[in-house]
Amino acid sequence: MKQFKNLAILLISSTSLFLPLSCEKETVTPTPDPTEQIIFEGNVIGNGSQEFEIKESHTIKKGKYLLKGWIYITDGATLTIEPGTIIKGDKDTKAALIVETGGKLIAQGSENEPIIFTSNQPVGSRKPGDWGGLVICGKAKNNKGEMIIEGGPRSKHGGNNDEDNSGVISYVRIEFAGYPFKTDQEINGLTMGSVGSGTKIDHVQVSYSNDDAFEWFGGTVNSKYLVALNNWDDSFDTDAGFTGKIQFGLVITNPKIADISRTNGFESDNNSDAPNQQPITTPVFSNITIIGPVGQDPAYLNTTAYIDGGVYNPNNGSKLGQHQAAIQIRRGSNLSLFNSVATGFPVGIAICNDKGSQTQQAATAGNLKFQNNYFAGMTILGTDKDGSYKDALSTDASAINEAIESFSSSFFKQASNSNLNNTSIASLLLKLPANPSVNGNWLPMSGSPLLNKSNLFTDPKVSISFFDKVNFIGAFRSDAAADNWTLKWTNFDPQNAIY
Repeated sequence: MKQFKNLAILLISSTSLFLPLSCEKETVTPTPDPTEQIIFEGNVIGNGSQEFEIKESHTIKKGKYLLKGWIYITDGATLTIEPGTIIKGDKDTKAALIVETGGKLIAQGSENEPIIFTSNQPVGSRKPGDWGGLVICGKAKNNKGEMIIEGGPRSKHGGNNDEDNSGVISYVRIEFAGYPFKTDQEINGLTMGSVGSGTKIDHVQVSYSNDDAFEWFGGTVNSKYLVALNNWDDSFDTDAGFTGKIQFGLVITNPKIADISRTNGFESDNNSDAPNQQPITTPVFSNITIIGPVGQDPAYLNTTAYIDGGVYNPNNGSKLGQHQAAIQIRRGSNLSLFNSVATGFPVGIAICNDKGSQTQQAATAGNLKFQNNYFAGMTILGTDKDGSYKDALSTDASAINEAIESFSSSFFKQASNSNLNNTSIASLLLKLPANPSVNGNWLPMSGSPLLNKSNLFTDPKVSISFFDKVNFIGAFRSDAAADNWTLKWTNFDPQNAIY
């Protein structure tokens, strides 16, 4: 495996080009290699081209780099990034790092030395969409067949290898990504297309993405310890037959940032064109803490006048809209959520029969589970129609009957589901941060109703070995530092970070 030296090496292999960090030039006489040219200058990865390919295996040594253009890790190539490395995305070239099918990214950071992908803009001027983002394309199944990944790049994903391995993303931060290549075509912070279960994804924070924080298009990859901070659109978006498992996640929303498509904590579809297409979107989430706009600002009003983006409005064509639901499940998705807490959204849960789907019937049949979840401070508990903001029954996500409460509310309240809806966020005894933009954790204090629970993992969907069998609701065991898994490697104020 070839390695970048600390001295800054420009590697050209076929169309490949790298330039790692160099503080000053050094005269070196390298041993010639017939497949590459070596130049000692610069700190650039890529050359600004939107067709820049990595065709061999390389290691980026710890340092600071500028990512330029669309960088493709092609079939058979592996790019390894050392812990503590900082990679800044170039705004002018809409920089993005794309792992194509058969390629691998090994980004294994550590608690003390996370790998950081961030904006190249100065402190105080960083905005969502300053660069593209991180895209992983695998060979696992989805329900649309082989397809082009969302957001603009050329790369396809999809196949029949559910155990496919696209590498490692661990102790990684992704900040200010999501450049809109076309109207409504932004790369997410972390976009995963048909990523297989052989891929390791854990301890990943996505902050201020111009679209979704995490989006899964099909695939089987499992994850733990995910953080979504103040992203423009949805925090966890699952589509196209995704069947992975996720445990321990923290979602925090900014009351002044919301997308025109209506921002949700979770948004889950099966297939918008064929809602019964196999495989069905059936991810299982457990132990997620979701903080809505009221949680960060009690004065929040669900109006476009309040949502202005503030200093984070990129003015790049992305349209501001409204916050909507903590959990939205529609278009045939069978997403299940267990042992989680959500606070302060206009709507708690929306289970919608969009596009002729039978999402509500799937919930009644037990294919879609929603158990041991605590809500607090929701304006209304549930709705059946996207964008209606009314707790009224709708069986087709179109016509509503305001004389009958929504299917979503009645499903949440079924005794067998053991869910709880509180009017007061304070009743949960969460340790509220003095400044949410600096310390984003909402940890349960002693006496919180989220703690010391039993029988949380009896359902077959969560009794499998992947899930840690904990005795608490939400992402955290207590407010003790030892139980705060976000310490050291996360950053809740990336705008002012000195990189």
